[in-house]
Amino acid sequence: MSAYTPDEIHERRLIRGRLPGEPVPYALASGEGDSYASDGQLWTIVARTADTGGDFDAAFVTGRRGAELPFHALPSAHRTFFVFSGQVQIWLADRSRVLTRGDSVTVPPGTPFGYRFLAEATKLLMYSAPGGALDAIAASGAATRRHMYSASGVSSPVVLPADASLLERPAISPDGTWDDERPAGVEPYVLRSLEGEHRAWPDTINVHAVRPANTDGRYFAVDTFAAPQPYIIRHFHALHTENFFCAAGRVWLWVNGEEILLTEGDFLHAPAGTIHSFAIAAHGTRMLGILTTGVFEPFFDVTSTPTDDKVYTEGLIDPSAVFQGIQANPDLDLHVVGPPPERVLAPGI
Repeated sequence: MSAYTPDEIHERRLIRGRLPGEPVPYALASGEGDSYASDGQLWTIVARTADTGGDFDAAFVTGRRGAELPFHALPSAHRTFFVFSGQVQIWLADRSRVLTRGDSVTVPPGTPFGYRFLAEATKLLMYSAPGGALDAIAASGAATRRHMYSASGVSSPVVLPADASLLERPAISPDGTWDDERPAGVEPYVLRSLEGEHRAWPDTINVHAVRPANTDGRYFAVDTFAAPQPYIIRHFHALHTENFFCAAGRVWLWVNGEEILLTEGDFLHAPAGTIHSFAIAAHGTRMLGILTTGVFEPFFDVTSTPTDDKVYTEGLIDPSAVFQGIQANPDLDLHVVGPPPERVLAPGI
């Protein structure tokens, strides 16, 4: 929870290229953050409890083929791992799967989980709430200035939180189950790329990878797959934090009067009170939005149309469903402050 009021956040400049140490707007390009080497992997922390008011922490994990996270359970953390590139075998309680780009796995508290990278330079995003799951890594003494894991694989072992339970990994092989449904409540699950519930916006499909019901209301995640489109209305949220991860393509963000371009692997944190807008700037852009807490979930339901399509349809330029949904639901945590901003930086990109 931010120590600042929304009005105070309105006035904050966007911090770029470093973790701020307080819950204010900031952005990190791919590879930026605090990095730690462990067991053939590089953990690049992009959000700590100090940066999020304790709400969550997050890290990109990149590693060599064969690198592992031991089979273990955490008693209090809700975690979701998103595959950004490569291939990884996961063990989740009594099942195993091989995941590739766009797939995700959600791990509730107390659920046994571990992984092994099956391809060189596999990259995962780990999001965990509440914050604290990454504190042990940050305190491990394995900090590095490198931006790539060691080619030799020689580094310190992975450090798990003190309350983690190390478990014996089950002797099971991955099966070919195509996990395409998100469960209704808090239980472990795998979701394949662009599977789940689909809702259509103009030139956009939103896929609910995680609902608040899956995390006791701590966070939810929306995978936005979209065609190029201009900035939306300028607005802020008073009750929740919005986090933007570019998984593919290009996303322009306007944050408290400043423009910034996100490309693959870039991240922007917009705590409550951040006045912002976004625009999609490339065909086939994938933007992963993770929102803490779950208070904003109704927005995506009331402003979009359910669909069985798994990709967007180009040419759906009528935004009336979005505006009608906003007008009919004044209690959404959405505070409009003005029309869409004008593109100023690099208008041809």
